[in-house]
Amino acid sequence: MTDYRSPLLDWPGAVEADAPDAGTAWHYGDPLGEQRRAVETAILIDRSNRDVLVVPGPDRLDWLHAIISQHVARLAEGGSTESLVLSPNGHVEQHWSLTELAFGPEGPGVTPAAPAVWIDTEPGTADEVLGYLLKMRFLKRVEPVVVTADFAVLSVMGPRTATVLDAAGLPVPASNDKKAVPLPDGHGVGFVRPRDDGGVDLIVQRPRLQELATRLTEAGAVPAGSWAAAALRIERRQPRLGLDTDHRTLPHEVGWIGTAVHLDKGCYRGQETVARVQNLGKPPRRLALLHLSGDSEQLPAAGSPVERDGRTVGFVGTAAQHYELGPIALAVIKRGVSLGDALTVAGHAAALDPADAEVTYVEGFAGRAGPAQTSA
Repeated sequence: MTDYRSPLLDWPGAVEADAPDAGTAWHYGDPLGEQRRAVETAILIDRSNRDVLVVPGPDRLDWLHAIISQHVARLAEGGSTESLVLSPNGHVEQHWSLTELAFGPEGPGVTPAAPAVWIDTEPGTADEVLGYLLKMRFLKRVEPVVVTADFAVLSVMGPRTATVLDAAGLPVPASNDKKAVPLPDGHGVGFVRPRDDGGVDLIVQRPRLQELATRLTEAGAVPAGSWAAAALRIERRQPRLGLDTDHRTLPHEVGWIGTAVHLDKGCYRGQETVARVQNLGKPPRRLALLHLSGDSEQLPAAGSPVERDGRTVGFVGTAAQHYELGPIALAVIKRGVSLGDALTVAGHAAALDPADAEVTYVEGFAGRAGPAQTSA
């Protein structure tokens, strides 16, 4: 959304983030403390700058299944997943979160409350997503795709997420099936969707954004900005499209196999490359966590080269100051970079995290020894 400004930027202590999260808070005055609260209690993150699209129509699941990297033909009511759109050469172009629900919003040419797939994507990417969907819309009973500015995303994270939701009078998704549940009457159209990190995303009507955010903070969630979200995401080795990817990124390189790419489904654009890399088990690059020297207050910008002996061996994506680990960053590096290599970023020393020291190959998949990744 162009020139978007969240009403939560008017909350005490709010400092606005830079792109791609401009219009939402970078922090609310205590960025390191906000990270700590995410580990100890619960935090509320304003992600209302994300774009939301809705795909209704009786053939929506079969149609989406045929044109994206994820298996969604049998996505159950309330089911959520991630998916990618790949180029013909298998490079990542788009990253979506999808949720199948028995209702959708009203829109031109759309039956109100008809079953629909909800898609939320990175800020400013709705036109690209819509363009792809319209280009691939052929001989299928799919109603007009709705790009809606009427809905916003909030996220609650931390061990007390369920307690906060309950105290706020909001539904707590069952832990055994991880299905999204609609908001109850009186809270408007929307739903609560479980996250793989134990938190939830709430897709809410934009006019109710501040009301529901206030309800959640009064129930115990601490307001937190994109700084906290980024630091925790780096620690989990969870990539973000456009920051931790480039025009050459393959799904295997950043850990999106399984979470966003299904290996046992029919053809889709870029599948040949996915299959080839899977069978060889050796993608040219890999995602890793770097510890930065800390001798500069300025964190490296996304896209800054990672160098070894004066030669570029990768690039830095998201960088942030972590409340325990200090300055850290995600980087996409050549597969052969090892723990003992002397690395530099923007002229300052950097080092691989020990958990990323070894590249392991399991059933042809290039992974790493270290903590499991979680979805977006």
